Amino acid sequence: MTVTHHVRVHRSEEGLAREDQLAWKIAQVAVDPVEVLPEVVDMVVNRIIDNAAVAAASLTRTPPSAARAQALDHPASRGGAGAAVFGVRDATTSPEWAAWANGVAVRELDYHDTFLAADYSHPGDNIPPILAVAQHAGVDGAALVRGIATGYEVQVDLVRAICLHRHKIDHVAHLGPSAAAGIGTLLGLDAETIYQAVGQALHTTTATRQSRKGEISSWKAHAPAFAGKLAVEAVDRAMRGETSPSPIYEGEDGVIAWLLDGPDAAYEVPLPGPGEPKRGILDTYTKEHSAEYQAQAWIDLARRLGSERPELRDPANVRSVVLHTSHHTHHVIGSGAGDPQKYDPAASRETLDHSIPYIFAVALQDGGWHHVDSYAPARAARPDTVELWRKVTTAEDAEWTRRYHSEDPDEKAFGGRVVIELADGTTVVDEIAVADAHPLGARPFAREDYVAKFRLLAEPVLEPAEIERFLELVQRLPELDADDVRRLNIVAAPGVLEAAPAPKGLF
Repeated sequence: MTVTHHVRVHRSEEGLAREDQLAWKIAQVAVDPVEVLPEVVDMVVNRIIDNAAVAAASLTRTPPSAARAQALDHPASRGGAGAAVFGVRDATTSPEWAAWANGVAVRELDYHDTFLAADYSHPGDNIPPILAVAQHAGVDGAALVRGIATGYEVQVDLVRAICLHRHKIDHVAHLGPSAAAGIGTLLGLDAETIYQAVGQALHTTTATRQSRKGEISSWKAHAPAFAGKLAVEAVDRAMRGETSPSPIYEGEDGVIAWLLDGPDAAYEVPLPGPGEPKRGILDTYTKEHSAEYQAQAWIDLARRLGSERPELRDPANVRSVVLHTSHHTHHVIGSGAGDPQKYDPAASRETLDHSIPYIFAVALQDGGWHHVDSYAPARAARPDTVELWRKVTTAEDAEWTRRYHSEDPDEKAFGGRVVIELADGTTVVDEIAVADAHPLGARPFAREDYVAKFRLLAEPVLEPAEIERFLELVQRLPELDADDVRRLNIVAAPGVLEAAPAPKGLF
């Protein structure tokens, strides 16, 4: 059964036994040899497909191209075979650099899975570093499944309990420890080594949320990849006997006391007890649309409203649009953020992806959402869109905030209620709780949907035979040997990478 751990700050003179520290308890989860449930295995396969899909769609974009170039400038380290880089045939690099390049490719379009609770996360960010180490170290598919299941479990449990964003700490501070724990499970490391790696990974991955504020830059895609890279390096140091700041969470100069809720803080962190299966991945959900997760349900509602009421697409017919929604949606991607960039037609793609007023207006007018076309500068600057967009605001609603934070999966919601006031004085009111693709939505994602998403995003950049090769291989994941795991990569069609940006740097 799940065990809830009381985590608080301890003064140095109090002392805190290692076995009572959260990093040690995370290590105990990582070393538990419990079998992976069949439904968890299936979802791990789904999420590897999902990651490959969104990575394929981003291969020719500038941030993944820069990260790929950096990685390929670093040869494979001497301790293993090296790891594959998405898009590249017959080339390997050191695992931390493969985690970096592949992590940026996965994260660039904001199009893979999500888990939202006390904090936010994209748990699929665990896969690139864990997979890179598996390829480098010659680990089989069954071990890879166990490692990914641990990474998801640890991140989901930390996100359930510890809020980072309230203190403007970026959510990748939960990713460093989870990836380190997942790598520990993958390699069968002992609890002491994993404990040290978790501490180092957390210590080096606490950064501010400015990467997701104001004029959002390309670093948003790099941030989780950086955490994954640091997790690989932390494991390497720990395996060499190097130690970490301790207690990293609970110390009087530690993360909780100075970066989070302060010296009087306490958290209740749920973790699987001994012998308890790691089910965390089953509570996560992927994206049908390339946008911030809180925008998923709003896109579905907007496209439905636009189809049912086409007159709403004309700003001349609309006086105002108010999205009544959760605290997070209002303050992070809504008008409550106070970011003028969220209404700027010249804003970056990363900024528009975090602007629910823009997203709702475009989805309403277009009846859908496209990962490239919906963000095109010409699309953002269309005069009728700009006019409608600037009539869209958000408002925090206590009930939608309560539902957002609910621990009951049947009422947890990420949408809200829209009130559209028309020029003639009438109103249109509608609401949506979860995205259509959510497990409780109108069309929950299943294996065929993940495969379809992969085909859609991969067809422009992968040859048909490569698409089929990857899909056949990944769906046999638990049976794969080490050589098969090394082939868990996507190779771009001839000419694709040659036409991508090739930025030069120091390396």
